[in-house]
Amino acid sequence: MNQLRLLPLATALLLAGCATALPELPASPQAPAQFKRSAQPWTVAAPAEAQDRGTWWKAFADPVLDDLVMRAGAGNTSIQEAAARLAQARALVRNAQADRMPQIGVGAGATRQAGANTAAGAAPGTLLQAGASLSYEVDLFGRLARSQDAATLDAQAREALLQSTRLLAQAETAQTYLAVRALDVERALVRETITAHADTLRLTQRRFQAGDIAELDVVRVQSELAATEAELLALDRQRAQTEHALAVLVGEVASGFTLQEAPDWRTALPVIPPGVPATVLTRRPDVAAAQASLLAAQARVGIAQAAWFPGITLTADGGFASPELGDLFKWSARAWSIGALLSLPIFDGGRREAGVQGAQGRLDEALAVYRGNVLVAFRDVEDQLAALRLLHEQAGAQGRAVDAARRATTLSDTRYRSGLVSQLELLDARRSELRNRRQALQVRSSQYQATVGLIRALGGGWG
Repeated sequence: MNQLRLLPLATALLLAGCATALPELPASPQAPAQFKRSAQPWTVAAPAEAQDRGTWWKAFADPVLDDLVMRAGAGNTSIQEAAARLAQARALVRNAQADRMPQIGVGAGATRQAGANTAAGAAPGTLLQAGASLSYEVDLFGRLARSQDAATLDAQAREALLQSTRLLAQAETAQTYLAVRALDVERALVRETITAHADTLRLTQRRFQAGDIAELDVVRVQSELAATEAELLALDRQRAQTEHALAVLVGEVASGFTLQEAPDWRTALPVIPPGVPATVLTRRPDVAAAQASLLAAQARVGIAQAAWFPGITLTADGGFASPELGDLFKWSARAWSIGALLSLPIFDGGRREAGVQGAQGRLDEALAVYRGNVLVAFRDVEDQLAALRLLHEQAGAQGRAVDAARRATTLSDTRYRSGLVSQLELLDARRSELRNRRQALQVRSSQYQATVGLIRALGGGWG
């Protein structure tokens, strides 16, 4: 009889020895020796996704930008959503931890019943009960432990996603603000052009009234002036929409949000030190989140595999039972029970096999997502490094074009006032200068955007 009592335990140990190990994960994409767009070598560094990104936006030395980024950190709704999802994930971790702990409860009840087995004419009986119960599932095959591990990894992924969302909100706030400032400068430039066209129109009208030129010259200047005024209105509309987008990023109502115009754009353009990409890329939170999700999917494969093995639950109950309330807590009314339950499904129509296959499919999906995030991380850095290098060269070339166009406008204006050149030559010179100055401004704006983009691609600041 003693040997028979040990039979369930021996069977469980035998099945535990036959448990299938978790699948191994393929290697992640090989890191390059160095970035294509940088001569600095790639440095092998430990993951540092939990490291503080620092106040990287202060490198732009713009107090208005500092204030907007801080307001976005407090009011951005995407950050608040990510924080709420992190709180939910942490609650699931505590729930998984609770499943591994003994479950203790107390209860009391009163039952009054009569049945077919009651003697004829007997009155219904009353049974009063009070006691405590304890149950504990023996995690012999690691199912509960793996559930807790998977929940913990999910929480880590949510924490990394919160970091990623915060970094994204900061970067978008900075880029949108810098776009507004670029529009302010461009609008001032167009206003300056309108003033020059208005002066030319007055001069042309005087010469027309004096009979020196034909009415066609006056109409040409009027047309150029009106077209430039239309361009200014289009820029005003674009500026208003960009300002409204900035209001949403900082979590405020667009109707009550105003950003004062600053045509004198003095925001500093930081230069990221060489070699930074090699050591900072390890902090990218989106890659860390994908890795944690991958490990969680791997753990859930083990959970699905553990469904093939029996479950063992230990139970214990103790308390009092009596038909009279006054006798309920007497020692003679005590009652207790101890039990062990072993359950093993024999036939489930393929449910457990489907669970394993589904978990394996989710693992394959998580692996593809992780590899994709790693590849995108390398691409993002390469894109921004290439953009900054080429924009620097483009800015130099565009600066020379602006200087030449400005000189041409000055000479044409002088010659036109002296009657040495036609009005068309002056208008062409001014159009060329305006076009080149606006292109130079766009190149400068792109440099700011690419700098913020590189900071985001690196996972934060480099301090």
